[in-house]
Amino acid sequence: MIIRANGVDLSAETFGDPAGPAILLIHGAGNTMLSWDEALCERLAAGPRFVIRYDLRDAGRSVSYEPGAPPYGLRDLVADAAGLLNALGVASAHVVGLSTGGTIGQLLALDHAERIASLILVASTPGIPGEESAGLPGPSGELREPPQPDWSDRDAVIEYLVESERPCSPRFDEASARELAARVFDHTINPASTSNVYLLDPGEPWRARLGRIAAPTVFIHGTEDPVFPFDHARALAREIPGADLLAVEHMGHEYFPPATWDLVVPAILAISR
Repeated sequence: MIIRANGVDLSAETFGDPAGPAILLIHGAGNTMLSWDEALCERLAAGPRFVIRYDLRDAGRSVSYEPGAPPYGLRDLVADAAGLLNALGVASAHVVGLSTGGTIGQLLALDHAERIASLILVASTPGIPGEESAGLPGPSGELREPPQPDWSDRDAVIEYLVESERPCSPRFDEASARELAARVFDHTINPASTSNVYLLDPGEPWRARLGRIAAPTVFIHGTEDPVFPFDHARALAREIPGADLLAVEHMGHEYFPPATWDLVVPAILAISR
C-alpha cells in the first residue's frame, strides 16, 4: 500500500494483528523492503506481533527523485519513519534497523524517544558511517562495487544487484540473491535513483549522544561482517547503556539468512514484548 507520511508517499506492507506490539523493519541503503523476507515477517507476526516493512525514499515504490541530487537529508528519513507510525496509528514500535536502517534507528531513539519501545540494530556502526568511526576497523579490502549498469536493462541491473551483495555474505546463496534481485527490479519505480541514499547530508554528528538512548537495545551482528567488522558492534554495546550484543556466527553484512532465524527471531520477540 502507499501511505502518505511526513508529506511524502511511502510504500509499505504489514503482517499480523494491528493490536499486537509493532515491529518496524528499516532496510539498508540500496535495498528495498523486499529484503526483509516475507517468511521472516510472517514468523515474527506469529509472535504475535504487528510487523511493518516499508521502502525508504528512492527505494521500491516510495517517492522517487532524479538520481544524483536528492532533495532531502538523513533527518528526513528519520521523520518519515516517525510519520509512518503516525499514519498507521502506532504509538510506539520496536525498531529493527539494518546498516543504514540502523543509522535511522539510532536517530529515532535519540530524537523520537517516545516512539521507540526497543531498538534492534543489525550490522550497524556508531554514529555517521565512515565519519564517526575513529578507532574502528574499516571495510574489508576485498569489497568492490561492480560497474554501474544500464539502469533500464533488467538483466544488467539484476546482475549488478547480485554482484553487489556477493562479497557481503560468507555463505552467499546466488540463486536466492538472483530471485530477489529480479523482484526488486520489478518493484522499483526508478532503479537509477536507489544510489541517492549514499549522497544524503547526515546532519550533525551524534555518536557522542548514544549514551542518552534509553530504549532497551540489542545489537545483532555477524562475526564475518566485511563492511562494519565486529568491533563496530562492540563499540555500540559499550556506548549505549544496558545494551545486549548477539553475535551471529558465519553471518556477514546481510539480511538474516534462513539458517539464523532460529536464533534471531526469538531474540527480536524477546525484546519486543
